[in-house]
Amino acid sequence: MNFIELKPGTSVEGDIITAYRSEKKASTYTYIMAGVHGDEVEGVYVLNKLYEWLQGIEEAPCSYIIIPILNVDGYRAGTRVNSHGVDLNRNYPTKNWDPTAREPKYHPGSAPLSEPENQYLDKLFQKYPPHFILTIHSWKPIVNYNGDCEEAAKFLSLYNKYEIAGDIGYPTPGSLGEYAPGHYNSPVITFECPVLKEGLSLNDIWEQNEEAFKQFLLSEHVKAPS
Repeated sequence: MNFIELKPGTSVEGDIITAYRSEKKASTYTYIMAGVHGDEVEGVYVLNKLYEWLQGIEEAPCSYIIIPILNVDGYRAGTRVNSHGVDLNRNYPTKNWDPTAREPKYHPGSAPLSEPENQYLDKLFQKYPPHFILTIHSWKPIVNYNGDCEEAAKFLSLYNKYEIAGDIGYPTPGSLGEYAPGHYNSPVITFECPVLKEGLSLNDIWEQNEEAFKQFLLSEHVKAPS
């Protein structure tokens, strides 16, 4: 599968945010993204391995948008937040967006979509509408789903036996999982990889989830609605 590099975005610090679209145009796309939180290197590694694999296959059930690292400044600095100290996953214009944060690491920004990284992502959504979003994070092994994708979460869990959750146990105002289903009618799976401090290597985490992701990205779950 061939991919085309899209017009890049820029971070707070002016660094490039790269994005790629599979060569076959479509009316809607499956998004695969990582590095929303800059200190979650596990998801970035897994996405890079997935992207390598996708470039080697001939056919797929849909067209894809790949965003290897959204929070490039935070990734460089090893921080959850971007260079404004904002949690990008609390900065989307949801109905429940809240200007306060229960902890500094969840700082939502001065206003919804105040951050250039999320402004870039939303422009991509407008130009290349999503019908499914897979965003890869790391915390504890869990497949969090928002919108109409519980069956997709169950499919992933068949391979890695991760917990499935429609609610992670605390409010997430301004999150992508709150935003995309309501605004773009696109379900979101927030896939939480285990973290390195649990004694795993990056490659261990990839191998633990390789089959799940490969089968999922070739399944009916990521097909565009007819």
